[in-house]
Amino acid sequence: MDTGAIDHTMIRVEDLETSIDWYTEHLGYEVKRRSEHETFTLAFLGPEDVHDAGALLELTYNHDGRTYDMGDAWGHVAVRVPDVEAAYAELMDGGVEDYRPPDENPGYAFVKDPDGHEIEIVERDFGARYSIDHTMMRVEDADRAIGWYVRKLGYEPAGRWEAETFANYFLRPESAPQEAMAVELTYNYDGRSYEMGDAWGHLAVRSADLEAAWDELMTREAADYRDPASCDWNYAFTKDPDGHEIEVVVR
Repeated sequence: MDTGAIDHTMIRVEDLETSIDWYTEHLGYEVKRRSEHETFTLAFLGPEDVHDAGALLELTYNHDGRTYDMGDAWGHVAVRVPDVEAAYAELMDGGVEDYRPPDENPGYAFVKDPDGHEIEIVERDFGARYSIDHTMMRVEDADRAIGWYVRKLGYEPAGRWEAETFANYFLRPESAPQEAMAVELTYNYDGRSYEMGDAWGHLAVRSADLEAAWDELMTREAADYRDPASCDWNYAFTKDPDGHEIEVVVR
């Protein structure tokens, strides 16, 4: 499939300005673009020097004042830093709430944004500081989920970590630069199921030709969820086997 790097991860927020302030103040993000609509507002954020293939964070704010359920089918967004301990200390000094410090998780740490979305901090020697390294989603059947991303999107395995009770599998677009975002699929061995919630929205993948990409997805028997015609030929949506929404956009 003619699919490039992951374009963005979308999350829903209850107070847009509070969320923008948090990401700009603590992660040094800037608003790359913003669009106002009758019932909602979208804001795309990322580091100033994000790579061309790097993913952005899309904040969706609905104007009706609704609240959201986090669910547990989505896990976190991971961002890169050269030194996890130094970055975590800086965030604590800046007033971010202490959540999971690096002394509990050697090599990584976690904070939460104002809406409770978990942000993992991982140590990387590449990519802009705080650029998105991966987005983690939980899956109920690892073989099925891995097969979907490989067959439907043409992704390739990019690492795995297997523990006593769970495993993490990383996938990324074929030939994508290391600065591009990966997908992390977390599989727990106890057979649990997950609730999607509505605080998380979707992953968006780039394509050079929306119609061709959609036709290929249909040929590969991906779910026909929101086709390009129903979205005024601006984008389209399918779903992975666990119900995570995958948007196709042209960049």
